[in-house]
Amino acid sequence: MSDAPIRVLFVCLGNICRSPTAEGVFRHVVTAAGLAARFDIDSAGTGSWHVGEPPDARAAAAAQRRGIRLSGRARQLRREDLRTFHYVLAMDAENLRTIERLRDAAASAQIRLFREFDPAAGDGLDVPDPYYGGPDGFETVLDIVERAALGLLEHIRREHAL
Repeated sequence: MSDAPIRVLFVCLGNICRSPTAEGVFRHVVTAAGLAARFDIDSAGTGSWHVGEPPDARAAAAAQRRGIRLSGRARQLRREDLRTFHYVLAMDAENLRTIERLRDAAASAQIRLFREFDPAAGDGLDVPDPYYGGPDGFETVLDIVERAALGLLEHIRREHAL
């Protein structure tokens, strides 16, 4: 078993709501499992509109109420991310298509929809974008992301014998 960190990248459109929420929640989950040292966790956006901005204040406040800290600054997804991360997880089908267009022969990441790991997802595999909605949208996203994060960790534990 390699001691190299397992690199996980969460991707949404602007990297200020859904993907930093997923990053923060997944970091919280792996820390609670005693596995923080085994992971390198990040997030990015397919668009460049918010590069350099902190997470949306509403997303950060909703996460804080659950004891989860959102940090970092928005950045745009780069082709090399598909070479250096083990898992690249899109928040919705539109972002998945954008990520797939960046894939080249050197890309080694598993590229999937994050909600594939949510046992309650059913046919709805998109994490809804709460940006233009009310505060309840951020709570709904947290519920979804928490379930998917636990499912993802279980998947990675099986794949990497953690």
